[in-house]
Amino acid sequence: MSDIRQSVDAPVGNGGRAALLGIALFLIVGFSIALLLDPDPRGFGTHQQLGLPPCTFRLLFGRPCPGCGMTTSFSYFVRGQFVEAARANLAGTLLAAVCALLIPWCLWSARSGRLWMVSDPVSVAGILSICLATLTVLMWVVRMIEVI
Repeated sequence: MSDIRQSVDAPVGNGGRAALLGIALFLIVGFSIALLLDPDPRGFGTHQQLGLPPCTFRLLFGRPCPGCGMTTSFSYFVRGQFVEAARANLAGTLLAAVCALLIPWCLWSARSGRLWMVSDPVSVAGILSICLATLTVLMWVVRMIEVI
């Protein structure tokens, strides 16, 4: 069994372990910040509590950008309010779920020195990125149609 597992799990050295711990820490900090923010009931604009300006795309065109509602969806997600999170931005909610699962995966992989259940991390990251980007664009198109 361990021979089969080792052929699937890609090994990582000390630098890889440090990177995995760094990624997990970065995600934990991100979720902690999301917990400190009050989700904007409009479904967007929560990022302004961080001192960031309003969405320029929305200001210029009166329509939401593909990322509108991402911070709000994370803020709802960390509170377990998944329906509200999905209403704010479905792609953001799925990204939050992926990030939440990534934390224990990174910690386990760093501990074991092998990427758990991953033999080609570049392909996995590429597929996840393409899927999330495609969903973000599709959900934006749906929002644009609803606004019209």
